Amino acid sequence: MVRELTHDPIFLARACEPATQADFQVARDLLDTLQAHRETCVGMAANMIGVPKRIIAFDCEGTWMVMLNPEIVKQAEAYETEEACLSVLGGPRVTLRYRKIKVRYQTLELQTRLKTFTGWTAQIIQHEIDHCNGVLI
Repeated sequence: MVRELTHDPIFLARACEPATQADFQVARDLLDTLQAHRETCVGMAANMIGVPKRIIAFDCEGTWMVMLNPEIVKQAEAYETEEACLSVLGGPRVTLRYRKIKVRYQTLELQTRLKTFTGWTAQIIQHEIDHCNGVLI
């Protein structure tokens, strides 16, 4: 189900709670909402649809991907870039990102994975994990 986007900076600035099996419908709704906004958005976190859970969905090189409880465990090659966000009103803002990250997360089957991402995909994931941590650009 496509959900309405949240723009409340106080809500978005709160760290999210861990996701559990009970949150699978939230993950599905998040992916549906992201796909509905695919023309202007490449990633979303669950708090962007009003649910303070550690769930992100994003375009991973042409394939939609969902992560539960993502955590960056390693990062390398810092750079500055500009990013915008559907939930944060106003234009793009300068932020620090890393070209290469290693992420620990759970799949929708609750299997723990460790995967390295680079480039644009790494930037998207960092932005969405920031949302989970209550960090707004």
